[in-house]
Amino acid sequence: EVQLQASGGGLVRTGESLRLSCVASGLTFDDYAIAWFRQAPGKEREDVSCISDRDGNTYYADSVKGRFTIASDNAKNMVYLQMNSLKPEDTAVYYCAVRTPHYGNYCPRASELYDYWGQGTLVTVSS
Repeated sequence: EVQLQASGGGLVRTGESLRLSCVASGLTFDDYAIAWFRQAPGKEREDVSCISDRDGNTYYADSVKGRFTIASDNAKNMVYLQMNSLKPEDTAVYYCAVRTPHYGNYCPRASELYDYWGQGTLVTVSS
Protein backbone atom coordinates (compact mmCIF):
# COMPACT_ATOMS: atom_id res chain seq x y z
CA GLU A 1 0.00 0.00 0.00
CA VAL A 2 1.37 3.38 -1.00
CA GLN A 3 1.24 6.05 1.64
CA LEU A 4 2.42 9.64 1.75
CA GLN A 5 2.87 11.34 5.08
CA ALA A 6 3.23 15.09 5.12
CA SER A 7 4.46 16.96 8.17
CA GLY A 8 6.07 20.19 9.25
CA GLY A 9 3.16 22.58 9.20
CA GLY A 10 2.48 24.99 12.00
CA LEU A 11 1.75 28.54 13.05
CA VAL A 12 4.37 31.14 12.18
CA ARG A 13 4.56 34.88 11.78
CA THR A 14 5.03 36.80 8.58
CA GLY A 15 8.58 36.55 7.36
CA GLU A 16 9.38 33.34 9.19
CA SER A 17 10.20 29.96 7.70
CA LEU A 18 8.94 26.40 7.76
CA ARG A 19 10.11 23.21 6.16
CA LEU A 20 7.52 20.70 5.08
CA SER A 21 8.44 17.06 4.67
CA CYS A 22 6.72 14.26 2.83
CA VAL A 23 7.79 10.66 3.24
CA ALA A 24 6.58 7.99 0.85
CA SER A 25 6.21 4.34 1.70
CA GLY A 26 5.15 1.38 -0.35
CA LEU A 27 6.77 2.59 -3.53
CA THR A 28 10.20 2.90 -5.04
CA PHE A 29 11.40 6.47 -5.39
CA ASP A 30 12.29 6.12 -9.01
CA ASP A 31 10.85 7.69 -12.16
CA TYR A 32 8.50 10.01 -10.37
CA ALA A 33 7.24 13.52 -10.10
CA ILE A 34 6.36 14.87 -6.69
CA ALA A 35 4.41 18.02 -6.11
CA TRP A 36 3.15 20.19 -3.34
CA PHE A 37 -0.33 21.58 -3.67
CA ARG A 38 -2.15 23.81 -1.25
CA GLN A 39 -5.71 24.73 -0.52
CA ALA A 40 -6.68 27.81 1.40
CA PRO A 41 -10.10 28.13 3.06
CA GLY A 42 -12.74 28.86 0.47
CA LYS A 43 -10.33 28.53 -2.42
CA GLU A 44 -9.51 25.88 -4.95
CA ARG A 45 -6.48 23.66 -4.63
CA GLU A 46 -3.49 25.11 -6.42
CA ASP A 47 -0.13 23.73 -7.39
CA VAL A 48 2.79 25.21 -5.51
CA SER A 49 5.90 23.33 -6.56
CA CYS A 50 7.02 20.14 -8.21
CA ILE A 51 10.18 18.18 -8.81
CA SER A 52 10.68 15.63 -11.54
CA ASP A 53 13.05 12.75 -10.99
CA ARG A 54 14.45 12.95 -14.51
CA ASP A 55 16.88 15.85 -14.76
CA GLY A 56 15.69 17.19 -11.43
CA ASN A 57 13.48 19.75 -13.13
CA THR A 58 11.45 21.88 -10.79
CA TYR A 59 8.45 24.12 -11.01
CA TYR A 60 7.33 26.93 -8.74
CA ALA A 61 4.16 28.93 -8.82
CA ASP A 62 4.81 32.61 -9.38
CA SER A 63 3.44 33.36 -5.94
CA VAL A 64 6.19 31.36 -4.23
CA LYS A 65 9.08 31.71 -6.65
CA GLY A 66 12.19 32.90 -4.89
CA ARG A 67 10.81 32.02 -1.46
CA PHE A 68 10.12 28.28 -1.62
CA THR A 69 12.56 25.52 -2.53
CA ILE A 70 11.68 21.92 -3.27
CA ALA A 71 14.17 19.10 -2.85
CA SER A 72 14.07 15.34 -2.81
CA ASP A 73 16.09 12.67 -1.09
CA ASN A 74 15.65 9.43 -3.00
CA ALA A 75 17.57 7.41 -0.42
CA LYS A 76 15.02 8.38 2.21
CA ASN A 77 11.96 8.46 -0.05
CA MET A 78 11.37 12.01 1.04
CA VAL A 79 10.64 15.36 -0.50
CA TYR A 80 10.93 18.68 1.26
CA LEU A 81 9.50 22.13 0.75
CA GLN A 82 11.54 24.86 2.36
CA MET A 83 9.33 27.89 2.76
CA ASN A 84 10.98 31.20 3.57
CA SER A 85 9.63 34.71 3.93
CA LEU A 86 6.18 33.36 4.59
CA LYS A 87 3.19 35.60 4.03
CA PRO A 88 -0.37 35.43 5.36
CA GLU A 89 -1.52 34.46 1.87
CA ASP A 90 0.55 31.29 2.17
CA THR A 91 -1.87 30.07 4.81
CA ALA A 92 -3.35 26.80 3.58
CA VAL A 93 -3.36 23.06 3.95
CA TYR A 94 -0.39 21.74 2.03
CA TYR A 95 -0.56 18.37 0.32
CA CYS A 96 2.18 16.30 -1.22
CA ALA A 97 1.36 14.14 -4.19
CA VAL A 98 3.34 11.71 -6.30
CA ARG A 99 2.96 10.62 -9.88
CA THR A 100 4.67 7.34 -10.59
CA PRO A 101 5.86 6.17 -12.94
CA HIS A 102 6.68 9.46 -14.57
CA TYR A 103 9.14 9.42 -17.42
CA GLY A 104 9.00 13.00 -18.56
CA ASN A 105 11.56 15.65 -17.72
CA TYR A 106 8.88 18.10 -16.78
CA CYS A 107 6.60 18.70 -13.84
CA PRO A 108 2.92 17.90 -14.31
CA ARG A 109 0.82 20.68 -12.88
CA ALA A 110 -2.66 19.23 -12.98
CA SER A 111 -3.69 17.54 -9.78
CA GLU A 112 -5.52 14.77 -11.64
CA LEU A 113 -2.20 13.56 -13.03
CA TYR A 114 -0.99 12.54 -9.59
CA ASP A 115 -1.59 9.05 -8.33
CA TYR A 116 -1.11 9.25 -4.58
CA TRP A 117 -1.75 11.98 -2.06
CA GLY A 118 -0.75 12.70 1.50
CA GLN A 119 -3.19 13.79 4.16
CA GLY A 120 -2.14 17.43 4.26
CA THR A 121 -0.41 19.61 6.80
CA LEU A 122 -1.74 22.98 7.90
CA VAL A 123 0.40 26.08 7.54
CA THR A 124 -0.86 29.25 9.20
CA VAL A 125 0.96 32.53 8.77
CA SER A 126 -0.10 35.35 11.03
CA SER A 127 0.36 38.99 10.13
